[in-house]
Amino acid sequence: MAGNGAMTSLPASLTLKDAPAVLESLRQSLAAEGGDVWRIDAAPVTQLDTSALAVLLECSRIAAAAKRKLEIVNAPARMSDLAHLYGVDGLLGVAVAPTEPTHAIGESVVPTTPVIPILR
Repeated sequence: MAGNGAMTSLPASLTLKDAPAVLESLRQSLAAEGGDVWRIDAAPVTQLDTSALAVLLECSRIAAAAKRKLEIVNAPARMSDLAHLYGVDGLLGVAVAPTEPTHAIGESVVPTTPVIPILR
């Protein structure tokens, strides 16, 4: 069994305009790295849209075709949230970011939206 290989880092921006170049760079990275696992570090990503998910899904297909496992690490909360929203978090192995409750169970909460009575 081969080693686990190096880790590839995503760029700070992974949006629609960045996607083709990023995907090509990732393809080259996979070809250059050995090992059974292709690790992609998502920590640098600060700007993303749903194109980031499309790129990562394509990376998953590329890795599978190369008989390698894709592992996405350090995914920012927005990436995890988008992956969960679109139902691909399980496919990508992106963990859903934990959320903090806004109030305790049983605690009454004052609505943040004002209630405006209708005058007749």
